[in-house]
Amino acid sequence: MKTATATATVVVALLWWALPASAQMTAAPAKGQQGQVVAVMDGDTLVLRVPSGPPVTVRLRDIDAPEICQPWGVEAKNALSELALNKFAILTPVARDSFGRTVGRITVEDLDVGKHLVENGHAWSTRGRNDRGPLVKQERMAKALSRGLHVQLPRAVPPWEWRRNQGPCPKA
Repeated sequence: MKTATATATVVVALLWWALPASAQMTAAPAKGQQGQVVAVMDGDTLVLRVPSGPPVTVRLRDIDAPEICQPWGVEAKNALSELALNKFAILTPVARDSFGRTVGRITVEDLDVGKHLVENGHAWSTRGRNDRGPLVKQERMAKALSRGLHVQLPRAVPPWEWRRNQGPCPKA
């Protein structure tokens, strides 16, 4: 009985000791990387030229835009181009994807580009296994207000379903 109590005390002490460190890590924003958007590949991928180093291909975090070959794909690309192309941006990187792209948030003139695309019906919130994604409120609002693809394509097919049924877009 003493061993179980001692073990529990050690675990609680370790958790208490680790809590401030983890809180600091989540509270501190990731350092942004500044650059200029020099290309837009599709509705959720762009290229950022940074002052030092090679250009960075960025996949926007939290969104999934229509594939370029599916309905509204070109419009989604044009919307991203209008927001970001040839403008200075701040990249807040969070990961790398399986294609080697940097996944992150792009901010242009204090505007979260990915969030704006979802709010205006040019992309969907990414889905998790057990949730509808971090931008589900913005997606539902765009649908309710018939914005973007939701007015043109009331039964629009999300890109993950498109890829599953149609496969990848042919290379240009």
